[in-house]
Amino acid sequence: MKLPEAARHLLAFERGDLTGRLAALEAAFRGCGVESARPLCEENGIAPDLLHAAFAFKVVAGQINVLIHGIGILTALPYILKGGEEIQELSLGAGNTGRPFDLETTHRVAEFKFINWRGGAESIRQNSLFKDFFRLAEADTTKVRELYLLELDRPLRFLNGRRALASVLSRDEALRRDFTNRYGSRFAVARDYYNHRRELVSLIDITRLVPAFVAFLQLPGAGQESGDEATS
Repeated sequence: MKLPEAARHLLAFERGDLTGRLAALEAAFRGCGVESARPLCEENGIAPDLLHAAFAFKVVAGQINVLIHGIGILTALPYILKGGEEIQELSLGAGNTGRPFDLETTHRVAEFKFINWRGGAESIRQNSLFKDFFRLAEADTTKVRELYLLELDRPLRFLNGRRALASVLSRDEALRRDFTNRYGSRFAVARDYYNHRRELVSLIDITRLVPAFVAFLQLPGAGQESGDEATS
């Protein structure tokens, strides 16, 4: 099923208020038996086509963070490139697709994290942020190193905080091995390493440069992504 057709099925079903629609169906089906289940489904538009439409969007939703990452970088380029600066490498997909950074130009190397920080338990986001900071800080380059974020307050709170590096590195064996080979047990918490390398990497709030990102943060439900952008 193609997405426009799937969208029509889902819009007709949810009627502008999915939560309310599901609550109404819960009430409608309460006390339902085998004899009334089929008629109730037909009456409420519950049919194979609706299920196929939901699956069609699920497939696309699984790639939405990759799409945001790629389009976000491209949207930012006209705002961040300097006169005379030329792009040498771009990595728009999940991870860095075999390239060391999201962006490399004649002047800089850069990573982009389009994470809407929400507070609370954000260990996966923190781990991903630390990985990008570490890769930029330890890169064998004389170019400017930049890490673009959707805000600075909570990322800096983590980087200046006392979360144990053993915890930060625990889910990425390759990163843990690389870090340990370089530093052994020299650093115990995030801020120890950040203070060691903070002058090398510029953390930049991209919402101050690109108006489109401000508009994104103002959208209803912004930041309620289905998964963390740990691969971005």
